[in-house]
Amino acid sequence: MNRIVGRDDLLLVTLDTLRYDVAVELAAAGRIPHLARHLPGGAWEKRHAPGSFTYASHQAMFAGFLPTPAAPGPHPRLFAARFAGSETTAGRTYVFDTPDLVSGLATAGYHTVCIGGVGFFNKQGALGDILPGMFRESHWEPAFGVASPTSFEAQVARAEEVTARVPRDRRLFLFVNVSALHQPNWFHLPGATREAGDSRATHAAALEYVDRHIGRLFTAMSSRRRCFAIVCSDHGTAYGDDGYTGHRLGHEAVWTVPYARFSLEPTA
Repeated sequence: MNRIVGRDDLLLVTLDTLRYDVAVELAAAGRIPHLARHLPGGAWEKRHAPGSFTYASHQAMFAGFLPTPAAPGPHPRLFAARFAGSETTAGRTYVFDTPDLVSGLATAGYHTVCIGGVGFFNKQGALGDILPGMFRESHWEPAFGVASPTSFEAQVARAEEVTARVPRDRRLFLFVNVSALHQPNWFHLPGATREAGDSRATHAAALEYVDRHIGRLFTAMSSRRRCFAIVCSDHGTAYGDDGYTGHRLGHEAVWTVPYARFSLEPTA
């Protein structure tokens, strides 16, 4: 990361609430081709979320604690705040001296931009200001939120505007919190109804919807220079698994998440 930071643009995409098992099934079945072509080996990496709901997980990730590989460690981290005794800070770790990665990248010369999705990014109250407030520039509007059937298209359009506007000689860190998978997601599955509600099938349909548009995001972020990208879930969600529904709970469906990192080569 010490070679990448300062050289490449950076992209972090959190597919809010995406379950690992659904992500793996759709990749294997060829139902998310635009994502799958960038996954190392065509497969998601299995990891453990740093939190069981959006706010906790993103606070951890913005402090450098990305989802942890689901295998015995220790696992050196890509990013870490400087503090004595860290067992996961290694020679390749990018170490920052600020309270969070976002301000650390800003100090390193990056223009930091947040395109929010779920309510913790909506800037409509004190709590909704905390996470987007870390960034030099932040965006949220109802069209990006969980109730919009076209939320990701709207977010991608904003990302295209940002990447076209930020001067090319300025490095860019773009963060996108994708709300489409979060409940309600029933409207992404043809034939599903509000009365029947969300299900694992509508969750999968929402991921297919995201896949149809994510290529535009990748194209925008690689239009300036090489871009180092991380795409992952912040936590999963339960649809009746062992009687559990939702997240902010300690079920395997919530703690296990898909993760991928890869470079997008410049297209210009």
